[in-house]
Amino acid sequence: MLTNDLKHFDLGDVALQSGETLANARIAYETIGELNRRGDNCIVLPTYYTGTHRSYAPLIGPGQAIDPSRWFIIIPNLFANGLSTSPSTAASPAQRARFPQVSIYDNVKCQHALVEMLGVKRIALVAGWSLGGIQSYHWAAMYPDTVDSFLPFCSAARCWPINRVFLSGLRAVLQADSGFADGHYDTAPGLRAFGRVYAGWAYSPQFFRDALYRQLGFDTIEEFFVAWEEEHVALDARDLLAALSTWERADIAQIPPFNGNLIAALGSIKARAIVMPCSEDRYFTLEENKIEVSMLERAELRPFYSKYGHCAGAPGRFPDESAMLVRAFHDLLDAVRTST
Repeated sequence: MLTNDLKHFDLGDVALQSGETLANARIAYETIGELNRRGDNCIVLPTYYTGTHRSYAPLIGPGQAIDPSRWFIIIPNLFANGLSTSPSTAASPAQRARFPQVSIYDNVKCQHALVEMLGVKRIALVAGWSLGGIQSYHWAAMYPDTVDSFLPFCSAARCWPINRVFLSGLRAVLQADSGFADGHYDTAPGLRAFGRVYAGWAYSPQFFRDALYRQLGFDTIEEFFVAWEEEHVALDARDLLAALSTWERADIAQIPPFNGNLIAALGSIKARAIVMPCSEDRYFTLEENKIEVSMLERAELRPFYSKYGHCAGAPGRFPDESAMLVRAFHDLLDAVRTST
């Protein structure tokens, strides 16, 4: 149901949470469906790391998680994903190598300006996989009187320590390449190694032990790793590093009013939530999701018990997990319709 009608929202120079400035900032975004007269049938799907607005296509359509004949869907691209303002699109070579520190707070604040520009009065649901889910948590805390529900899947409210361990390894792979040149490279370094390292974290030990990669069309682990390499060689290393830095510093408790207090940040949320971690996710863990849900007023913990690890939440990738996700979307949206 997605179109090729990618739109851009110009924000000008944006003052960032870090104290830096994102010059000539703009959000690339897609909309599907029509906003109703009340302006309250909106769903926001923030994008995830290495994903774009097109990555959520499997969730949208008649009989899918979101029916665009009922809902107005906004999919804003994350800063540094190559479509919204990113190192790879910056006009200045200096900004390409020295992209400012952009937080999840900065992304959501700019997304809110986009949503207001589009005439939205209330948001029925904010949902997202992985880094998209972190944004959904921030939406619920930053705009508690606007967001009715949120659905983070294979995600969390913050980047917990084991998640930072994973990300620090990815950063090291790119920066250790002799061609990195402190970000001033001509030929992108380390991308094949980046994809190979990433693959080992994205799935579970059981996935590899039981050779479940064969269900994805690969005869060997090596074939599987090569496919991950190929998926990443077209990306820009500076974009990957800038978005990785956004992810690594993500923390709902660092929204300005909360001064590092996770309990206060999560306790401020009024929205209903279904939180869907995977039992075998190696960097957004079930245990840490349990901690977060215990601090929410109106949240249900509904885990995927799946050998697919973090990728259990990948939109449309695995039938059983996708069916669970669709059910969660419908349950939250049905609750919103009932209450309005």
